[in-house]
Amino acid sequence: MKVVLHIITGLSDGGAEAVLFRLATYDAPHQHVVISLGGGGKYGPLLEDKGIRVHCLDMPRGRITLGGLRKLFSILRQERPDIVQTWMYHANLLGGVAARLGGFREIYWGLHHTTLVPGTTGVSTRAVDWLCARLSGWVPKGIVACAFETQRVHVANGYVASKFSIIPNGYDVSVFAPDQLAGRRLRDELGIALGTPLVGLVGRWDPLKDHANLFAALQIVRGSFADVCLVLAGTGCEPGNADLQRLLQTLSLDTCTYLLGRRSDVPALMNAMDIHVLSSSSEAFPNVVAEAMACGTPCVVTQVGDAAIIVGGTGWPVPPRNHHALAQAIFEALHEREDEPRWSARQVAARQRIVDEFSLRTMVARYRKVWAL
Repeated sequence: MKVVLHIITGLSDGGAEAVLFRLATYDAPHQHVVISLGGGGKYGPLLEDKGIRVHCLDMPRGRITLGGLRKLFSILRQERPDIVQTWMYHANLLGGVAARLGGFREIYWGLHHTTLVPGTTGVSTRAVDWLCARLSGWVPKGIVACAFETQRVHVANGYVASKFSIIPNGYDVSVFAPDQLAGRRLRDELGIALGTPLVGLVGRWDPLKDHANLFAALQIVRGSFADVCLVLAGTGCEPGNADLQRLLQTLSLDTCTYLLGRRSDVPALMNAMDIHVLSSSSEAFPNVVAEAMACGTPCVVTQVGDAAIIVGGTGWPVPPRNHHALAQAIFEALHEREDEPRWSARQVAARQRIVDEFSLRTMVARYRKVWAL
């Protein structure tokens, strides 16, 4: 049994964190250990419940502490891993350099981001990315990117191209699966009739998610589909968010929008929707698109990261930051929904694409190949 040590910036509710959880808990033949530079967040307790050791360095976000560094070197000496897999910029830099100085050579960086935009991405993160590019020839043996767009952007920024492997995120298609009963129960909970068209977006309240793009599009769509409702789930998408509420009220969407905040029943939520919309201005490999599709929910997506690659021919890709194009795609999807045979065929095709191309089993096999395990 080999020991794989993961070092990640934090274990909060995010896409990379979710992929790490799925990888570590599915890859039973090997022993996985996790170090969080920050706290335990959402996934720390969940990993421990699965019998995976989790070490939290409790360093403040974006800051390095002497105590945290000492603990990191101590854990590396204690665990003596065969593989060190780091996740995201700060962990790539700090964890990768620490492992290299500790004498480890089987170090693999993980990149789960595309563009780093001034104004939405912190100065420290962009500085860390710049430094990682300069160290990419020395620290990692390999670099895992979750998307082709991720590789393209980072190679252009100076990362060593020959070290890259593309491993798309993988999903447990037994958990994310069509379940009409779960969808109906959630609609009942919200008071949404079964025949009411329901558009949804699962994603935190963040400028890069560009909720405003979706809201502007939906305002147009309601000119033809006056009964369409919107459900938002994710950190910050809750009634207490004054900025969100103000935006919805300005566009007269507050009476048809359901704000659910962070949810643990995402498969049920995806099954309750008719269409999932990704309105983002930047992504790498958006998990929510694949999760919705695995549940048989067709997707309208902006052409960011690998979103268009994920949907293939089963959804509607449109340019980012273009609410007119987004509105047209949502309109087309809602119109097709009224043709039951065509809609059923699209639902089946959406799920089958995830089963064939993006299953958890396939992702784990690709990581093992990169690690040569």
